[in-house]
Amino acid sequence: MNTGVISVRYARALLGSVEKTGAMEQVYADMQQLAKNYLELPQLRKTVDNPMLPKAEKERILTLACGGKPCKETKDFIHQVLKQDREDTVQFMANSYITLYRKEKNIISSRLVTAVSVDKPTERKMRELIARHSDANVEFTTEVNPDIIGGFILEYDTYRMDASVRTQLQRILKELK
Repeated sequence: MNTGVISVRYARALLGSVEKTGAMEQVYADMQQLAKNYLELPQLRKTVDNPMLPKAEKERILTLACGGKPCKETKDFIHQVLKQDREDTVQFMANSYITLYRKEKNIISSRLVTAVSVDKPTERKMRELIARHSDANVEFTTEVNPDIIGGFILEYDTYRMDASVRTQLQRILKELK
């Protein structure tokens, strides 16, 4: 069976069960932390996928990857996934849950990358601008990346606006060649 189909089925089942218990937000936070740890710690996937590692140890590791103190529903979900031998798709399940939750709550993710940090009023204005254009709740993150030299890169929903100096210099260099 397709990994994407499996992960979406598990994520839908989790979303449906936590809607009844009122733990949607906590599970969302746990899944965000889990997805983040899978991205930042490549060894996590190798460890969890290791067939020699006992299920109890995998459960302990995944619990830690959820932030150390996940809610009961998240712990039960991890236990059930391991019981069904689906630990190889946990990362995809977490990402699928995040996507489904955002769709359910009409949330879009947005990111602003600048060469230097921006002040709070500027950040607020950008968030409001995106909210007006998308008619959605906005999860807004900022990132400082001196490599872009100046300007900004704004990403939200499926849009990307790259007004960085680095990109403009690359375009000029390409035209000169």
